[in-house]
Amino acid sequence: MRTCHESRKLEYPIFRMPTIWDSTARADLLRRYDKLNDQSRPQWGKFTVGRMVRHCADGVRMATGELAVKPKPGPFRNWLVGKLIIYVMPWPKGAPTAPELLSVDDPALDVSRSELRAALDRLVAIGPDGSLAEHAAFGKLSGKDWGVLAYRHLDHHLTQFGV
Repeated sequence: MRTCHESRKLEYPIFRMPTIWDSTARADLLRRYDKLNDQSRPQWGKFTVGRMVRHCADGVRMATGELAVKPKPGPFRNWLVGKLIIYVMPWPKGAPTAPELLSVDDPALDVSRSELRAALDRLVAIGPDGSLAEHAAFGKLSGKDWGVLAYRHLDHHLTQFGV
């Protein structure tokens, strides 16, 4: 029997969410990105497949600080709201994004896919304990938050394209 002074490991689903820091989860995402082709069409939104993958690469570049994105004030900067969006709430289709994350050109899929892989490699090299940039909407995030957010963002856009 436990006493009230014994610590317990919390077992909530949000603590077991997939993260970009997990090599197996990351490899699964990349396998799904490899399934995209030039005929892939979105189930919602206006992205072409090349622009979507470039957008995802730019999101990763924002995390590493390679792509400067203007901070956006708003409710997502509230600690609780941010955690709910990153870890709990389903993501809406067609949610607004920072203009810096919207490519004006339409890159070839192979080019944008290579950009995504390279950006992920640089992010993973920094690691969850490294120096990561602030998120434009959420502000300062922990490495754990960035890992889950990056995974969910990449997964969200794969779902957009039915992969």
